[in-house]
Amino acid sequence: MKPDFTKKLLAWNRDFNTRTMPWKGEKNPYKIWLSEIILQQTRVEQGLAYYHRFIEAFPTIQDLAAAPEQQVFKLWEGLGYYTRCKNLIATAIFICKEHNGQFPDAYESILSLKGVGPYTAAAIGSFAFNLPHAVIDGNVLRVLSRYFGISTPIDSNAGKKLYSLLASELLDKAAAGVYNQAIMDFGAVICKPQLPLCKICPQKKECQALQHGMVKLLPVKEKQLQKKTRWLYYFIVHIKDAVLVRKRTGKDIWENLYEFVLYEPAALLEPGEKIMQPVIKKMLGKQAFTIKTISPVFRQQLTHQTIIGQFIELETSAVPAGLKKYELVKKTTLINYPFPKTIAAYLQQQSNPMQLF
Repeated sequence: MKPDFTKKLLAWNRDFNTRTMPWKGEKNPYKIWLSEIILQQTRVEQGLAYYHRFIEAFPTIQDLAAAPEQQVFKLWEGLGYYTRCKNLIATAIFICKEHNGQFPDAYESILSLKGVGPYTAAAIGSFAFNLPHAVIDGNVLRVLSRYFGISTPIDSNAGKKLYSLLASELLDKAAAGVYNQAIMDFGAVICKPQLPLCKICPQKKECQALQHGMVKLLPVKEKQLQKKTRWLYYFIVHIKDAVLVRKRTGKDIWENLYEFVLYEPAALLEPGEKIMQPVIKKMLGKQAFTIKTISPVFRQQLTHQTIIGQFIELETSAVPAGLKKYELVKKTTLINYPFPKTIAAYLQQQSNPMQLF
């Protein structure tokens, strides 16, 4: 059964696979690495435009390593999971300093790079150097689970070992890059999560999930994602022609991006200016202020968190003592700062984002 799977997969890839992506068939490890980092936790449709913009801005790994951090984060803005961008910068600098700008060509060396796990190392190694390592992503796990009728949870320790061994056994080691791309494409266009194309699947006769009516039940996950809700209130503090911003630090969402003055209570605040007055007074002390606008409540869904909050625009005369950690920047320069998706989208909604409302 296993040799038939590989043989039929490669025949499908040769004769029927029409899925196109700009990095398919690419041999430049820098471009492959860049595409793989962008596509971590990101749909191809969303990542495609970012890939093109990064390649245009930084044609080589040397260009990326030499770029100002703020410029790279600004280009990443809206893509999410910003630790990927932080690791991207660190790895580019590391390769230029420690490897003279040459991407490592051994699997273990690739795996040791910041932000690179077994899947990404296998992808880069097989696509760029045809190293015989099998990729294991969501598409691959789904295909293997259904084809072999495996109900072992894909996120369990036993499942990880089982699927890793199985993927390696199926791999065509002489054409590792071709095989890896083929099985990922197969999972994306034939063995899809929803409404898989079982009727035209070349593997349907041997597919255990199809034969036993288990297609919708596989693969199985052991752990359920635990989500929490956070309430974020951004105060856009105007001081003449400038506003207060700061870079987010610490191991939290949106690290290294910028934000306005933030107040994060433990629960949703009642709407209206009356509720905001004491919050602002605590922030500004005895300093006089004027509330200009309070936005509607916004909502952003992250993988592990639901973000709910508002933007409150106010004017005051000077930087309050309690906000000295914030940076006073000209409104006309805000376009150069990388912001979380919600803040960037809010600014873009204004008739003149450079003027802020």
